[in-house]
Amino acid sequence: MKIAFFGRAFDPAFPDSFRLLIRTLEEKAETFQIYESFYRNIKEHVTFEKPVRILSGKDVPDKDTFCMISIGGDGTLLDTITLIQDSGIPVLGINTGRLGFLSAISTDEISYAAKALIGGDYAIDRRAMLNLAAPSDLFENFNYALNELSVLKRDNSTMISISAYVDDQFLNKYWADGLIIATPTGSTGYSLSCGGPIISPESRNFVITPIATHNLTVRPIVIPDSCTVKLRISGRTQDYLVALDSRSRPLSTTTELVIKRAAFSINLICVGQKDFYKTIRNKLAWGLDKRN
Repeated sequence: MKIAFFGRAFDPAFPDSFRLLIRTLEEKAETFQIYESFYRNIKEHVTFEKPVRILSGKDVPDKDTFCMISIGGDGTLLDTITLIQDSGIPVLGINTGRLGFLSAISTDEISYAAKALIGGDYAIDRRAMLNLAAPSDLFENFNYALNELSVLKRDNSTMISISAYVDDQFLNKYWADGLIIATPTGSTGYSLSCGGPIISPESRNFVITPIATHNLTVRPIVIPDSCTVKLRISGRTQDYLVALDSRSRPLSTTTELVIKRAAFSINLICVGQKDFYKTIRNKLAWGLDKRN
């Protein structure tokens, strides 16, 4: 069993939990693959009884890797996805950050999660990805996002206008600070903060959500993810930002964006009972009312 790790800097109290994780996994693990940036943070805190292979930032884990463990918050897990790409390697998120929708395992649950992992007591949650199909080289070799694609103005002086088409049918011209195309996974992220709806992960939809729209009659809209979305941007300035999750690139207003559902999914490891509705109640204090 090969297990890979990726993470960021962590709280000084975390090494005890990480040592517990390693000791438990070593019951079944044959080798560990650890990204160099994370290894520098943990090498003084833990010794390994099994062989360790150090990966650079551009390396992809071996195809027969049992799972990738992401140590951090949701942002760390999104970075992890750029490393595993379409390999199908399942990802387990351990949350050392704050909210943690995707990195759902708390440090208090590490022992339980590690035992469940090596015992096969877990489920795979397949999450849809979106693909920036054109321009195809904007984000090098990984034009994909788990949460959302965002189009954003680059300065504070003026809004931009974004003409949106769904399967070549004109949808709307948005006068706004930007526009979000979100997956169901991303519906609890940036889109939600801009007034978009919460969509359950198994739904096969995209949600199109304007950012600070200058027309009060414009609202988010949910469309099937079998659709192709095209965006054409104009404005007083000649450039803007395109973001895929936490990565962004500048682009000129003459470029058309084409967004589709990706041909592959991301496999998230779920330990314990899978309950999306309980998660949003707990994480968002959704429906919190003293009468309940």
